Amino acid sequence: MAYHSSGTIQSWAEEDRPREKLMLKGKAALSEAELIAILINSGTVDLTAVDVAKIILKSVDNNLNDLARLSIKDLSKFRGIGEAKAISVIAALELGRRRKEQDRPIRAKVTCSRDAYNEMIPHLSDKPHEEFWILLMNRANEILRPVHISTGGVSGTVADPKLIFKQAIEHLASSMILFHNHPSGNLTPSQADKDLTKKLKDSGRLLDIPVLDHLIFTDKAYYSFADEGIL
Repeated sequence: MAYHSSGTIQSWAEEDRPREKLMLKGKAALSEAELIAILINSGTVDLTAVDVAKIILKSVDNNLNDLARLSIKDLSKFRGIGEAKAISVIAALELGRRRKEQDRPIRAKVTCSRDAYNEMIPHLSDKPHEEFWILLMNRANEILRPVHISTGGVSGTVADPKLIFKQAIEHLASSMILFHNHPSGNLTPSQADKDLTKKLKDSGRLLDIPVLDHLIFTDKAYYSFADEGIL
């Protein structure tokens, strides 16, 4: 398909006109410039609406997020774009932003150790052996996902710091909470628990992925290193 650098859109072959192309081939077939051309409807004496749209997109390196940051005044500086056309573009981009916001899944937020414990009940209840898990979170302390790290025996499990922080980095986590269960029901942390917690906390500080807490989980209660002031 060849676009002409001058002349009106009406002079193009029907399949080359953005509106007709959308009807014939569907919205996915249109480029960003063609979609913006539909919004602004017309160009100038020597530029089609698609040409004007391409110039606008080029000014923001074809980045729609940067385009959405432009004001009515910014857009009106382009030849062929008046206030009404600028408003149409801004309104369309705002609708897109709101749609994206509505599509964003609602994530549970951790505000205290009880929230974290409740999140892990489905994963750690009724286990006859020890398991080590991490709960990954974003900067707003919203839960990204729980991740199973290892399974051990009745009295212990292994938690490899390299594997733990590999998971955190891959899932773009901003912080984490550590978990392991005690099938015996004993909530007292062992010296090995304390040593591991310190090691992971120090690693998290270096990688800027802080360890916010370590919970020892039993079916009826939990022990929080942070609540007890030993993190």
